[in-house]
Amino acid sequence: MRVVTFFLVGLAVHVVFFLSIFDIYFTSPLVHGMTPQAVPMAPPASRLVLLVADGLRADSLFTLLPNGSSRAPYLRSVMEERGTWGVSHTHVPTESRPGHVALIAGFYEDVSAVAKGWKENPVEFDSVFNESRHTWSWGSPDILPMFAKGASGDHVSTHTYPAMEEDFASTDASRLDTWVFTQVKTFFQSAGFNSSLKDILQEDQNVFFLHLLGIDTNGHAHRPLSREYQENIGLVDSGVAELVSVIEDFYHHDGRTAYVFTSDHGMTNWGSHGAGHASETLTPLVVWGAGVQGAQPPSESQQYTDGYQQDWNLEKFRRVDVNQADIAPLMASLIGVPFPLNSVGVLPLLYLNNSGRFKAESMYTNAMQMLEQFKVKMVQKKETTLSFLFTPFQQLTESQQEEIIKQVKILIQLEKYEDAIVLCQSMIARALDGLVYYHTYDRFFLGCSVVLGFVGWTSYVVLLILKTHASLRRPPGYANQIPSQTLTRLCVCVTVVISVFLLIQKSPLTYYIYCLLPVPIWYSVLKECGTVTDLVRSAPSLPLWKCLGYFVLIAFGIELLVVSFFHRAMLTVGLAALSLWPILTGLYNKAKFRSVSWTLGCVCLAAFPLMPVVGREANVHFVTCAGALTLFTSICYLWSAQQRAPLHLSDKQQFYAQMLHVAVCAYVPTLTHDSLQQKHGLPLINQIISWTTLGSSMLVPLLSSTRLFHRLLSVFLSLSATYLLLSTGSEALFPPMLSWLMFVWINMEQETMQAQGISTRQELSTMDFAENIDITKIRQLKLDDIRRSYFFVFFIITAFFGTGNIASINSFDPASVYCFLTVFNPFIMGGLMMWKVIIPFVVVMCTFETIQVTTQLSSRSLFLIVLVISDLMALHFFFLVQDYGSWLDIGTSISHYVIVMSLTIFLMLLSVATHVLTSRRLTLWRRRKMHFP
Repeated sequence: MRVVTFFLVGLAVHVVFFLSIFDIYFTSPLVHGMTPQAVPMAPPASRLVLLVADGLRADSLFTLLPNGSSRAPYLRSVMEERGTWGVSHTHVPTESRPGHVALIAGFYEDVSAVAKGWKENPVEFDSVFNESRHTWSWGSPDILPMFAKGASGDHVSTHTYPAMEEDFASTDASRLDTWVFTQVKTFFQSAGFNSSLKDILQEDQNVFFLHLLGIDTNGHAHRPLSREYQENIGLVDSGVAELVSVIEDFYHHDGRTAYVFTSDHGMTNWGSHGAGHASETLTPLVVWGAGVQGAQPPSESQQYTDGYQQDWNLEKFRRVDVNQADIAPLMASLIGVPFPLNSVGVLPLLYLNNSGRFKAESMYTNAMQMLEQFKVKMVQKKETTLSFLFTPFQQLTESQQEEIIKQVKILIQLEKYEDAIVLCQSMIARALDGLVYYHTYDRFFLGCSVVLGFVGWTSYVVLLILKTHASLRRPPGYANQIPSQTLTRLCVCVTVVISVFLLIQKSPLTYYIYCLLPVPIWYSVLKECGTVTDLVRSAPSLPLWKCLGYFVLIAFGIELLVVSFFHRAMLTVGLAALSLWPILTGLYNKAKFRSVSWTLGCVCLAAFPLMPVVGREANVHFVTCAGALTLFTSICYLWSAQQRAPLHLSDKQQFYAQMLHVAVCAYVPTLTHDSLQQKHGLPLINQIISWTTLGSSMLVPLLSSTRLFHRLLSVFLSLSATYLLLSTGSEALFPPMLSWLMFVWINMEQETMQAQGISTRQELSTMDFAENIDITKIRQLKLDDIRRSYFFVFFIITAFFGTGNIASINSFDPASVYCFLTVFNPFIMGGLMMWKVIIPFVVVMCTFETIQVTTQLSSRSLFLIVLVISDLMALHFFFLVQDYGSWLDIGTSISHYVIVMSLTIFLMLLSVATHVLTSRRLTLWRRRKMHFP
């Protein structure tokens, strides 16, 4: 197999494995074709006001000030006098879009939908807005349009401010909330002079939605513990008080308006959200008005042991916690609209102040709405499964459904409302379990298919390494493999059987890909089964104990990398172990200075995984120090190179220009930070410098000499300039420390090769990436190359976690991009933060490319071992996903699997880019056509 073909096939296989996790675990839970269910009794409220304070944490609202007063006195009085309060527990991902979908539609959107856009629905779904008679909404252009587009008809009206107003550098982000309150007041004032609008407002089942983004914007820009964030809460509280007064005056205090105040998600102390930290998942819920239970003392059965009520001085008032999706059926019940068709929320009865019959009928409606989804889901799965293979959900069979419904109706007629409610809640629990059962019905089958393909691919790569590079003994003319025709016929038969099976079951196209992909992979494995025989035959001549020792060390090393995804400190342990490498191998006696430099580099780098994650402590002074350290190390590199080989004038000029550029970029974050602190906005000159630096970061190195040292230094300076602009604290020190260790690693590998007698040492300043490659000097793989490949994977993982990232969405601080833009744009901001993550990878990749040159090894040969190591890590996480029981653990392992697979795919692509960046890949391709069997 030619190199290009192998690369494309490997890339395609890994993309399929990467996408499979979304098909297995993140398919949309929505089903269609249900009958709407509404409470068959008059609702207590004619209209509903929903206020969502975006990014508001529960503790930020409920905690009292040091003087004993509340920063939200109006809402506090509501909680203590005439309303019911609690904590709304959100689900991961804690982002605005899925949070609002849960609040208004009652279901938890799959994670992949976040990437499909913030403004429109990737799939159609029902919501309280859609079921209402009229809905008027005011707020962000990123939230409101998705509910308007998904609504049937034109009864959902949106009023949004321009997207440019969502500026993190704004002098006062709370003006977004002021705009919303002003618009609503103007709306009701205009209705007094507009008879047609006034008539519409007097109808029942109307909804008013206020999306308040100021708190979230201030939280991102200034952190939740800042004065701006806290004052914005007070502004919202006074705005709510004034709004209630305006609405009550408009409706002449008819007592038919219900109010719901909550948040879509919280926020970490460092101003981000997206993961499952308590500060992100605990949001406030305050409900009052028509049909809502007033403040009650806590009952013994409603005690919470988390201590929050005591911290908030609310232990004298009943707290009623809910899941975020429970708010949708609560709102539907209050105004008498059908429950959203896809809602999985359970009606929180303790919020209702109504008769026992109304509560029982409401819960029965909730149960029937759940049962409708269960029935549709069951029918869909039954139609796409062979009858003799279909296993129905045993806890809620058709006979059980009929029996429960019959009993509930009888209990309601007998006015045994509490018993009816308990029975309905039992049926809801079973229906929810049944929905999960049918939603995950094919999970085991698909998981086995993916694992089979994964194991086959890894086996093929291992066989490829053994056959191509292990110099196994095979007698002349000996062929020990399955006959080609027999193997082909077998694979064709298996393909036909699988295809017919999937066709009968009406499986989607992706199922064909996951189930058929293992066939050609295992065909290739079985075709090379003779290599195993050759390995056994060659075993007596191999250093078996040395091989076994290497494999045991690599196995422990891979396990250490897997554990590091859960505990970053394990990378510190790994770096401490790597620091002993020169001593254990005897290199210290032959190269003392470089060995000491290696040990010091490992020890210094080992401190970074122990530091707080990015964003916890923003300090631009570290960025300035990092710039100075970058310049110092660059000067040392240049001085060292100058001693061995004089630099050309053009090279000197470029290096001096790049160093000056680094100095400027080290100071830009400080200027930007000061300007934003003074609320002067982002200076235009800073923005121009930042975008120019980003655009030139991969082009400037191509202008430098292709000598190894010159090109590496140019790449380091160019990428460091960009990284400084994307840094906010101590993570800015990581690239210069990493580059120092990478430079020492290159020299240590040269010493290793010289000690093994494989080659003589050459100065990096005299070696050229683009020089003619002598094919006769390209050597075969050796056991020590396994160690080199593992070092590479280890440094790649360290490059990710060492900069303060964790395997979580909330570790990415939006403040990192403030030198480039401050107006909210999720895709540009996400792209910039992703480039920040990639920069250390490029440094490690260029180092690895240099090592391949200096050790006279083909890059494709060494990268095969890297593929095996990364694939074994991914397979490890895939098995962890299958073993875990709780969704939190599953979600964590899935995120780790996604990261490893993303890194593998990225490294395959980056390997090509690195070759281009160093001007070696094209030369090697042109001069040496390498074939894989």
